[in-house]
Amino acid sequence: MNATLKAISSMATRQVLGELARTWQQRSGRAVEIESVGGVDAAKRVAAGEAFDAVFLAADAIDKLIASGHAVAGSRVDLVDSGVAIAVRAGTAAPDISSEEALKRAVLAAANVGYSTGPSGVALVKLFERWGIAQELQGRLVQAPPGIPVGTLVARGEVALGFQQLSELIHLQGITVVGPMPAAVQITTTFSGAVCTTSQQAGAVRELLAFMASPEAAEAKRRNGMDPA
Repeated sequence: MNATLKAISSMATRQVLGELARTWQQRSGRAVEIESVGGVDAAKRVAAGEAFDAVFLAADAIDKLIASGHAVAGSRVDLVDSGVAIAVRAGTAAPDISSEEALKRAVLAAANVGYSTGPSGVALVKLFERWGIAQELQGRLVQAPPGIPVGTLVARGEVALGFQQLSELIHLQGITVVGPMPAAVQITTTFSGAVCTTSQQAGAVRELLAFMASPEAAEAKRRNGMDPA
C-alpha cells in the first residue's frame, strides 16, 4: 500500500489545496495530508528538517528552501496567483475603494487596519510607506498573529478595515468583502509547490504537483478566489 503523502502549506492556499488533494486522492488512490499553518512557521519547519513530502508556499519562500537545500532543485511548480481583497465587518458601511486615491482615503479614515504576516502584508506596509502615510497609521496597524485570518479580526470588530488574500476571506462568516485592491496597487502573490528533500516519494509528489498545475484544476482555483499561475 502506498504511504500517505505529508505536506505543509501556508493558510492562504488551505482551501484550494484541500480540494485539489481530495480530487487527486480519489483518482490516484494515494492519500494526501496537508497541514496548513502560518507561512513563516511552515518555512521554518521545513528548514528545520521536519519530514514532509511536499511544501506549498509563496514562490520566493520556495526558492529560499531550494537554495538552502531543503526543497529539491528544479521541483518548484507555480500553482496559483492570489490577489489581496479588502473586508469590513458585516453590517458596516463599505468604503469606496474604486481607485488608488479612494483606497488611500479609506485607509486614512479607518479606525484601524488589519494585515497579515505573509508576503502580502509586507507589500501592503511598503505601499503605505510609498503613499507617505506610514507615520499617520502608527498605532492603527494591526498584524494578525500567524495562522489567524485577518478576516477573523474584522468579524470580531477588532479591525475596521482588513487586507488579506481573497482566498482567506471568502469562506469567513461575519464579514463583507468590499472587493479587490485597485489594479494600480493590487498585490499579487504566486504560490508554488515543491518536493521536500526529506521525501522518499518524490515521484508521487511530482505527479500531484503536475495535476495541481493542470488546466483541469483551474475551476477549483477560481472558485477559491485565485487564478491559475
